Amino acid sequence: MAPRRPEVADLAPRSHAELQRRQAGGDLRVLGAADYRALVEGVGLQQAYDQTDVVVAADATWTDQGALLLSLGPSDPPIRLREVQLAGVNALVGGGSGDLVLPLGGGLTGPGRRSGAQVLSELLGGHPLALSALGEPTALQPRLELSGNLGLAQVPAGRLLLQRAVVENGIVAVSSAEGLLRTPHGPLLGPLQSALVTAGGAGSIGLTMPALSLLGPGSPLLVGGGLGWVLGAGSGHNPAPRRQPLGHACGPGAALAVTVDLDQLDPLQVRSCFLEGHGAALLVPVAAPVPLLNGTIAQQAAIGPQALQVPVLDLGIPRRVKPRLADVTYAELASGVLTLDGSTLRCAPAHSPRLAAAAGARLAAMLREGTFPLQAPLRPLSDRLALLPLDL
Repeated sequence: MAPRRPEVADLAPRSHAELQRRQAGGDLRVLGAADYRALVEGVGLQQAYDQTDVVVAADATWTDQGALLLSLGPSDPPIRLREVQLAGVNALVGGGSGDLVLPLGGGLTGPGRRSGAQVLSELLGGHPLALSALGEPTALQPRLELSGNLGLAQVPAGRLLLQRAVVENGIVAVSSAEGLLRTPHGPLLGPLQSALVTAGGAGSIGLTMPALSLLGPGSPLLVGGGLGWVLGAGSGHNPAPRRQPLGHACGPGAALAVTVDLDQLDPLQVRSCFLEGHGAALLVPVAAPVPLLNGTIAQQAAIGPQALQVPVLDLGIPRRVKPRLADVTYAELASGVLTLDGSTLRCAPAHSPRLAAAAGARLAAMLREGTFPLQAPLRPLSDRLALLPLDL
């Protein structure tokens, strides 16, 4: 049953400053996305808006689009790093003498098939990692070799960069190919035997806040249990996808790039994995506040899974544009079974609802306690398309 249609114009607008004053006074009214939808269903949009200041939304999805950035301190004698291996993973040497970049993805072949995702998990877990390096000698940096064990305490500065941390919506991945198809979301059985859902649906950030309209450079997020920040539009950012009448994207749309310092991350919230046939990836929960500043935002956040659509794409076709087989609602997917062209497919999440729920609950508590900043972005998210085909 859809929420009762409100008179959106009757809801008095609010400002970030007003909500900041309520937070400073200790009376900020915060609800999780599911609780807010239930409140709207029970008392209507007007009363729910009057009783709620901020809705919390959260995601927890796999990504290999990002990097672990480490800045190492000087050695004695100094070394200018040229080739570096950390825990068996080749690191890219940055512009500075001790700057390292370890991509999260990759590791499809090679010893241990490891990448920056596993290195990050082990660092956060307190494990010392073997470091070996060759130097490029200069007059002031004459050292030729460096080796030893490196732990998190020996990393003076480090951060996690996620190029595609939040996306408006996801897909339902299926395969028309015979047998097992290994994908970036996990294995699929075909033809049309299993399906993977890549986004959380109602309660996710992009479907609670269409177009990610309240987020932009400088916006705070809870990333992996710590305070992170939006850098700007992310990889594959598409600000103008096909949308439903209230603005919700019908498929992947706007995307965010975010960063978080390593000392902010909770090791229990960040999980590495290896996807056979694809490579390493990292599971990172992200939660965001959705300030109810006006009736439109309040109405958008109240839409439930029965009205939110997601496309079913055939990943068995190895082309850039995948065939769109159908559009289904998240309510249809809740049973774990999808019916498509007469076929019944088992359907599973390619994300973690449990970690997303935990991240949302933690952010809600921090907002009420005043330990998480509630602020507007420095500027809106870019409206420039970042999804341009490489036609070479």
